[in-house]
Amino acid sequence: MSYGVKAYKAVGVKDDLAVADPHRVIQLLMQGALENIAKAKGAIERKDFAVKSATISKAMAIVSALQNSLDMEAGGEISDNLWSLYDFMINHLILASRESSLDKLNDILGILLTIKSAWDQIPVADREKGYQLQAQKQQQLAVGT
Repeated sequence: MSYGVKAYKAVGVKDDLAVADPHRVIQLLMQGALENIAKAKGAIERKDFAVKSATISKAMAIVSALQNSLDMEAGGEISDNLWSLYDFMINHLILASRESSLDKLNDILGILLTIKSAWDQIPVADREKGYQLQAQKQQQLAVGT
């Protein structure tokens, strides 16, 4: 890929993030993790261990960010389950890197695609409700301090 195309894509993602609502940010994070895992698979097939390492590290950082974005208090059982899935994915990424395992990367891709598919189907009305609840929570925290 040429430098110009890479630069354009980087600016496009930054611009998208600058105006993105929280739902879109999570979508972009998931997409970034999926892309890095796919790149890692290609790197393993080419035996390009430097790229494999870099892309798996990026994927781990993104999955960790997804995990840390969970609202454990408001999310209840769903957040607990997602925390466990993200933890599994991080550990599996470590093993995939160590073993250069395409199977482990495929396992992670399957889980993450399932989560992203469900996330993408959240209706706009439910997203808006979530934003309102989050805003109320932040107001309560501000008043309490």
